[in-house]
Amino acid sequence: MADTPLSRAMSATVDPPLLPLPDRVVGLLSELGSPPRLAAHLRAVHDVAHQLVGWVEQHCPAALFDREAVLFGAATHDVGKTVHVSELSGPGAAHEEAGRTLLLGHGVGPELARFAATHASWARSGVGLEDLLVSLADKVWKNKRVPELEDLVVARLAEASGRAVWEEFMALDGVLARIGDGADERLAFQASFPVHG
Repeated sequence: MADTPLSRAMSATVDPPLLPLPDRVVGLLSELGSPPRLAAHLRAVHDVAHQLVGWVEQHCPAALFDREAVLFGAATHDVGKTVHVSELSGPGAAHEEAGRTLLLGHGVGPELARFAATHASWARSGVGLEDLLVSLADKVWKNKRVPELEDLVVARLAEASGRAVWEEFMALDGVLARIGDGADERLAFQASFPVHG
């Protein structure tokens, strides 16, 4: 792969150290001509999701969820911003359904494409733990704390573990604080890439 801002955003060795995006996502973003800043954002959120799923697996082995779905969802949740580029630097939700449609059109199954449309609607009924973890990664990567979202995750953990809600809250709060400590570096990484190719 040529050394371009997009390729560096997706997989170059960087400081802070961030996991590269999965090969399938690298191929997809390359094919779509993704804005480098979007790829950098997706990489930062994917890295945080990796930290979250690792923690959940260790802390609460009884919590059943699809690890690979969370990681793919985090790595593609904003892919619709390749179409709605203005939403990279401003508000808007048009990228959500556009992202789901884009992924479906590129052979991604509905069970994985859904995250592009659901990452901002975690409060609706029937949301799975996978969706909550993608939404949580999309907030905490920049150290944004959303109590209502965190409460939903805590409830799922407490239900799975049998521990008291306050215990799960304290444990989750600790890991989110630790992850949040790296937010400035992740934000600087994202900002170092241009919005346009």
